[in-house]
Amino acid sequence: MKIETFDKSWFEDSKTLKNIVGKHAAGQVTIIGGSKLFHGAPLLALRGAARIAGMVYFSTPDEDKEVADKIKTGLSSFVWVPYEEAGNYIAKSDAVLIGPGMMRSHIKEQNFVCDREGEATRRRCQDLFDKHADRKWVIDGGALQVVSVEKMPRGAVVTPNDKEFEMMFGQKIEEEIEKRGEQILSLAKKYHLVILTKDKISIVSDGERVVKILGGNDGLVKGGIGDTIAGVLAGFLAKDEPIFAAAAASYLVKGAAEKLAERQGYMFNADDVVNMVPEIYGEAVNNL
Repeated sequence: MKIETFDKSWFEDSKTLKNIVGKHAAGQVTIIGGSKLFHGAPLLALRGAARIAGMVYFSTPDEDKEVADKIKTGLSSFVWVPYEEAGNYIAKSDAVLIGPGMMRSHIKEQNFVCDREGEATRRRCQDLFDKHADRKWVIDGGALQVVSVEKMPRGAVVTPNDKEFEMMFGQKIEEEIEKRGEQILSLAKKYHLVILTKDKISIVSDGERVVKILGGNDGLVKGGIGDTIAGVLAGFLAKDEPIFAAAAASYLVKGAAEKLAERQGYMFNADDVVNMVPEIYGEAVNNL
């Protein structure tokens, strides 16, 4: 097994943010997430995706528009769509992110036994997966914690943290890099997924290739970093291949954390990171 290393030269072959003629040329992304309890997570994902995609549609599973209204106070560059119409926007989107901020409560964590709210999230996710299996999916947050890995769309990009990884695959993430590479490669191939782990040395595999992403620092333990990665990933996925989109998102977030640490130590949060990502991207593509 060969483990490749992502670096800025990979952006040279990226289709994202190049040859743009009109907003649709930059790609369209639909994000489904949020709840009355969690509205910060989808906001971070939206802020990440909206800096990349030409159009971002957002839908919340709640029956009212309360979550979207809260999010609108912090971000204006998206279109809110009613949940019952989300399928229409998924069908015309280049990539779809589902899960940030969705309810995921459990009666017990093994075998995905959920309470009423978690079960509602599972039904919503599974319905959309079944109806739009041909879309390019990013599955994160609450969706990862309530949907069995066997029922996720083929080719979907999943971004589990350590706990979610163990819930999904029934095993702990290997610490040693070569072993983890073999582990992620094997699981990606078995379940026909693209798997991104988020560690000091992050690894992504599509079942054929294994790529490691270096960099970052301990400031990335803050809440909301995973949502930021998922949003940036979805933005790139609209135009690029999944393994590149996942590695690029991880690379840019790690770079943002390094830049912030130079300026202010580890006193930064996910909002600071998502705001710094465009600067890191600019430095990468302007120096190719």
